[in-house]
Amino acid sequence: MQLPEHSSKAQLLPRIKVQKSLRFENSSLARERRHKNPNRVTMETLAQKRTRVARIIEKLASVYPDARLELEFSNPLELLIALILAAQARDTLVNSVTRELFARYRTAQDWASQPQEKLERELSQINFYRKKAQAIREVCQALVERFQGEVPNSLEALLTLPGVGRKTANILLGNAFGQPTIGVDTHVARLSQRLGLTRETDPDKIEQDLLQLVPEADRVRFCHLLQFHGRRVCLAKKPRCPDCVIESLCPYPHKTRPGPRGT
Repeated sequence: MQLPEHSSKAQLLPRIKVQKSLRFENSSLARERRHKNPNRVTMETLAQKRTRVARIIEKLASVYPDARLELEFSNPLELLIALILAAQARDTLVNSVTRELFARYRTAQDWASQPQEKLERELSQINFYRKKAQAIREVCQALVERFQGEVPNSLEALLTLPGVGRKTANILLGNAFGQPTIGVDTHVARLSQRLGLTRETDPDKIEQDLLQLVPEADRVRFCHLLQFHGRRVCLAKKPRCPDCVIESLCPYPHKTRPGPRGT
């Protein structure tokens, strides 16, 4: 190809690349690539999204009929203690520690009156046990001083307790008091984002988006289902999309594909 006297290969190369790019964009291959994810949700109305949420709940419930909060507790105080301990810790580990402690300490006064060093020793298997021991003593002292040792059953009152945020309060209200709340833990947040139910990253804003989509009667169960699915299939680092019962309802753009046979 002969170049004009005033042109150079360096000047012409970008023009050639643009022309090739335009031809590619108009090709059938490009159209196929743009539409290779048939599950991508675009311009979904609120009503359509609510319908999709109902189908998600139905499908997950068929796989996890016994989905529940995996922390063990028998009353609101025990759940509050377990939630404090469960921050960045496995539920199974927390359960193994609290089984003995719940038999020993039955009231908020029991927990509040324990020396810091003693609680630290008893919680030493759990990460951040020093801070968690202090947090338990402080929240139980507040319960004794302001709520006659009882865990309050309102969001407003719970949020006045030291170290209790909306996530902990909502999980407590939904599971210990039967209120229609949504507690946004790491699994609920991750799956809600992947499912296209929210674009938010802040848990409080995710909660508000989900409140618009999930019927009151299903809110606590919805969280349990996402938690179960998030621990077993929709994993944080490498989701098992080929094994996912709601794959057809999910617009997540980075889905994993089946591996070679025998792997």
